[in-house]
Amino acid sequence: MDRLLQLEVFSKTAEFGSLSKAAESLRMSNAAASRHLSALEERLAVRLIERNTRRLWLTEAGQELLQRCGTLLSEFAEAEDAVSDRALSPTGMLRVTSSLSFAMIYLAPMLPAFRALYPKLNVQIVTANRYPDFIEAGIDVAIRTREHEPDSNIIVRRIGQMRRVLAAAPSYLASHGRPRQPADLAHHNMLIYNLANDPYSLRLRKGSAAQTVRITPTLDSNDGQVIRTAAVAGLGILIQPLYIVQGDIQAGKLKPILMDWELPLLTMNIAYQNRIRLPAKIRVFSDFLVSQIRASSEAGIWMDAAKGETLGNVRV
Repeated sequence: MDRLLQLEVFSKTAEFGSLSKAAESLRMSNAAASRHLSALEERLAVRLIERNTRRLWLTEAGQELLQRCGTLLSEFAEAEDAVSDRALSPTGMLRVTSSLSFAMIYLAPMLPAFRALYPKLNVQIVTANRYPDFIEAGIDVAIRTREHEPDSNIIVRRIGQMRRVLAAAPSYLASHGRPRQPADLAHHNMLIYNLANDPYSLRLRKGSAAQTVRITPTLDSNDGQVIRTAAVAGLGILIQPLYIVQGDIQAGKLKPILMDWELPLLTMNIAYQNRIRLPAKIRVFSDFLVSQIRASSEAGIWMDAAKGETLGNVRV
């Protein structure tokens, strides 16, 4: 048990990047956590963690041990879950990462209902538009927009696909005119999400016709909310997933453009590490998220749930 506790202290220290936070999560003193970590390094005769007054980091040996002991500790925790009531009433901390837009529109609003069902399970949301490594970031669940994961140890569960739209504020269209065909976009102020696949080429399709338009951004950003806010202010035309701008379209703050032309659909997935037995906290969260998205989204947002013909009362 001492060996297992030493590994837990090491794993938590690596996860939080802090010995004191690791000690707090394991409900022990900083001194006790330090003793366990020192005992592990002494027993293995190797330095696992380097530290200075500002930060700590894993040595090469520490990185290798973290990968191996992470699997061991997960399997041990899952074995405990299998014979305890945690399988029915998950407890602890669930760490979820998604884009800021997805967290604002879907994750945060659903948390009160989720916590009412699982009051012993706390949630930490990490907003990021890049895809952090699960082990390094201590992530349980990631909401991602790529269809396939390069790591075979990552399980992908599809939420659905959604339409991407072009839209601009009425004030912008009044002063710059409304594009009538895709080629017109090359002469407009374009607001670009620069983490998209090939963000400066727009590939549009209408029936059997297809056009590709090269655009130069007036503004590009790595966050959809920055682009959305600039578009509402009248800066230019954005290209965003429908769920981000549906409220602004319904409120008349943004007007859809060229809706008879289709951009490539955006795929949204839930991703988590492959486990011999899926932890209850991941299972209940994933199931709840999918059900809430289906229940709360406007018609036409998710292509798997509707045909994409309408956005609320606005014909698209």
